[in-house]
Amino acid sequence: MIQEGLKNVTSGANPVGLRQGIDKAVKVAVEALHENSQKVENKNEIAQVGAISAADEEIGRYISEAMEKVGNDGVITIEESNGLNTELEVVEGMQFDRGYQSPYMVTDSDKMVAELERPYILVTDKKSLLSKISYLY
Repeated sequence: MIQEGLKNVTSGANPVGLRQGIDKAVKVAVEALHENSQKVENKNEIAQVGAISAADEEIGRYISEAMEKVGNDGVITIEESNGLNTELEVVEGMQFDRGYQSPYMVTDSDKMVAELERPYILVTDKKSLLSKISYLY
């Protein structure tokens, strides 16, 4: 939609009018989704939706079990595996897939992971040298 919109603007279309049209289309689409949606209320219904989406009843059961464990506000990540078994792993807290700054941060050398309890986390949009960051308490 973005690429087609840019093509239209490049061809001389009014960007404000195009934006208004997109907003109207989104509103109509959202209303249609609300009208046609059905509330999924229990574990069996979640398993049915998961089974239909994955075309596999076993995966549907795993999705239902995962939803039950993490709740409505939890996050479910599905990853492809090289193994033959399907498994469900629940990770409490936060998980970052970016790795660690130094191999010295590894707490479990067998799994090569850094599992920290109550860590201090700095989130910034600026590049910083560790030596320039003062200790905050």
